Amino acid sequence: MPLTTRSSARFSTSKKLLTSVALVGSLFGLAACGGGGDAGGSAEADGSQGASAGASQPASEGAQAAPEDAQPSMPEPDVENVPDVVATVNGEEITGEEFTAAYQAQFPQMAMQSQMSGQEMNQDEMKKQLAESMVGTELLVQDAAEQGHSANEEDVNAFLEETAKASGLASVDELMATFEEQGYPEDQVRTDAQKQVMLDKSIEEMDIPDPSDEELKKLYDSSIAAQSEAQGGASAPAEGGESAQPETPSFEELKPQLQQQVKSQKENEALTQKMGELREGADVEVKL
Repeated sequence: MPLTTRSSARFSTSKKLLTSVALVGSLFGLAACGGGGDAGGSAEADGSQGASAGASQPASEGAQAAPEDAQPSMPEPDVENVPDVVATVNGEEITGEEFTAAYQAQFPQMAMQSQMSGQEMNQDEMKKQLAESMVGTELLVQDAAEQGHSANEEDVNAFLEETAKASGLASVDELMATFEEQGYPEDQVRTDAQKQVMLDKSIEEMDIPDPSDEELKKLYDSSIAAQSEAQGGASAPAEGGESAQPETPSFEELKPQLQQQVKSQKENEALTQKMGELREGADVEVKL
């Protein structure tokens, strides 16, 4: 995570983002990054997919970047053979239209990561991974509904307003415009917002232990070490004898961010475990 006291621009409900395991959190993570203000200004390295959707960087070879004229072009998402129904989960369908919108919106980030790692892109595998993620989300949503959780229009509107505000956008209309640019129609955004609200309510009832001071200190120390390594060790003095690098925030200054990061990690771990348990007894068919 960046060692800075400046808070990230993610909306408060993103503490429950299912970034590594589910579509819903990823969807709203993209909104936070695609918004105005400083929404794309910083991203915490907690597993969230928080890079701007349209960004591209040159592929790397070893420790050196490729020459500017050798930059590979960004490939296009292949959605020609997506079936009308991508998967069924206990009788509920994940449609090809839903899947295509999600894949197209997330593809630039996945492609950029592939280019930067130097790995060959395998879109068939990428699509299978996304399909499994969407299946997992649907299982969690179904489980939340069975627990009696729901989200009405007022809940959804409040969630979207909070998302817009924390993403640096002036209104829900601007948020919807951001989603539209990423290939998500408004009805799909509202459906996914409803799912996220239901999942948030379900998470609140999960028995997830609070982060301990020992866990927070361990994360702080590892972050300090990573920052020091990235800066090349000790800061070189600037003119006048002052350090050219900004002063490292103290543990107490960063403690709220550290608590949030560890809590999010614990929630994601609990959700991943829950997903596996639900999948064992579920009737799932993936058609990709």
